[in-house]
This record gives sequence, C-alpha cells and structure tokens, in this order.
Amino acid sequence: MSWLYLGIAVIFEVAVGLFASKANGFTRLWWTIATLVSGAIATFFLSLALLTFDVGVGYAIWTSVAGVGIVIVGALFLDQRLNWRKALGILIVIGGVVGLQLSGAA
Repeated sequence: MSWLYLGIAVIFEVAVGLFASKANGFTRLWWTIATLVSGAIATFFLSLALLTFDVGVGYAIWTSVAGVGIVIVGALFLDQRLNWRKALGILIVIGGVVGLQLSGAA
C-alpha cells in the first residue's frame, strides 16, 4: 500500500510543478490555489508512504520520480525541450531509484 501512496504523492507533486508554472509567481489566484492544494495532498500521501519507507529513501524516491515526471510533462505539454542531456539525467535518476529499491528500503 505504501507504493500506492507514494505514487499518488508523485502525481500530485508533478501537478504542483505544472500548476506553479501557470501561477505566474503566485499572481494568478486559481493556479496558486491549485498549486497549494496539490502540494498539501502530495505531502499528505507522502506522509502515509513514510509509515513504511525509511524517510530518506521515501523522500528521495518521491522527489526524484516527481522531478522526472515534471520534465516529461514540460516536454509534452509546455513546449519545453527534451534533449539528450536531460534524457541521460532521467536515466541516471531512474538508476538511482532502482538502486534505492534494491537496498531493501521498503
């Protein structure tokens, strides 16, 4: 169940990145509210996942996978470029997440 909670936390954290980019420095009310609510939901589900995961491992996986998700969302929906350097970085992050999982953390 902790992986489900972590997955939900990642989805809402990706939403935070997307909504924050639309909030224009928190000058657009509804995007600002969406950013803050998504962040609260992401943190709530992360806290549930951390009942099982080691804090450092769970947090590292959450931020890493969400970061990769935001890069992919940016490339797909925000006209941001995905070059070979970013793709290499994504592969390195995925390798790190797999390494954390193999450490037997959860």
